[in-house]
Amino acid sequence: MEFRLIDRIRDRTALAREDVRLGIGDDAAVLAVPAGQHLAVAIDTLVEGVHFPHGTAPRDIGWKALAVNLSDLAAMGATPAWALLALTLPQGDASFVDDLAEGFAQLAREHGVSLVGGDTTRGPFCLSVAVHGFVPPGQALTRSGAGVGDAVFVTGALGTAAGGLRLAQGRVPFDPRNELHRSLRKRLDRPTPRVRTGVALRAHASACIDVSDGLLADLGHICAASGVGAELDLDALPLSPALPSVFGHAAARELALSGGDDYELCFTVPTASIGAMQAALAAVGSHATRIGVIVEGQGVRAIGGAPLAATRGGWDHFGP
Repeated sequence: MEFRLIDRIRDRTALAREDVRLGIGDDAAVLAVPAGQHLAVAIDTLVEGVHFPHGTAPRDIGWKALAVNLSDLAAMGATPAWALLALTLPQGDASFVDDLAEGFAQLAREHGVSLVGGDTTRGPFCLSVAVHGFVPPGQALTRSGAGVGDAVFVTGALGTAAGGLRLAQGRVPFDPRNELHRSLRKRLDRPTPRVRTGVALRAHASACIDVSDGLLADLGHICAASGVGAELDLDALPLSPALPSVFGHAAARELALSGGDDYELCFTVPTASIGAMQAALAAVGSHATRIGVIVEGQGVRAIGGAPLAATRGGWDHFGP
């Protein structure tokens, strides 16, 4: 089973890159890191029923497995290059593998990512993806650079994936004929990694993180790493129009703050750099919303209000 599945995956994810000196087919890949670049590496594991709902389309699983890793590279300001895939399946279903590989390949082609190796084995369905990208020395974005007075920004709309999860879990009955329901579920199944935005932020952001566990939790990570606090303007949170339409405004705000799985970028920028940052994002077809400010102290709180407590969300919220 193993070699047949590897051949099927390779046939659907082949992408020629000059820096891949030896790809799939040997015991290890041989890769050339370009001169003057550092290597950024990230890995995530997705388990059925924990990180995506049972019954998720295999093409969506393949897409998301790569997307969540590319989002980590985006948060570092790295340009993606290579990926490894380890796939565990209860049985060798060729059609399932073909569709999963196609979803993976769709996103890989969009970002010039070459699959250079991996493994297949038999067991409960899960998959791990490791990605590798390049960033110039000294230019990697981190969580630890935020300073008092920096503005807090976030890309995209928050809470949409968490809304899609509620629909997938049946908390609100999912209607496939409802366009709003479909848009929320799509954001859960096919997140958009903000790779070009991350690269554009390298010269402007003081700290950055991807929003995987929820805005409060992930902005809290920036605060902890930087030794600062943050104040959020709750009225400024960017919401998809679908979210309050389906769940109401109070629930929409809760999902935006703590829902997780958005894979947007939350970052901080010194006030003197805001104009240049906005121009850099516009140049790559992106934008971000100002939602708060970095302050002295610890943790995240509403502007003029009490500390905000993050509820459990993000990567493990399909589980018990």
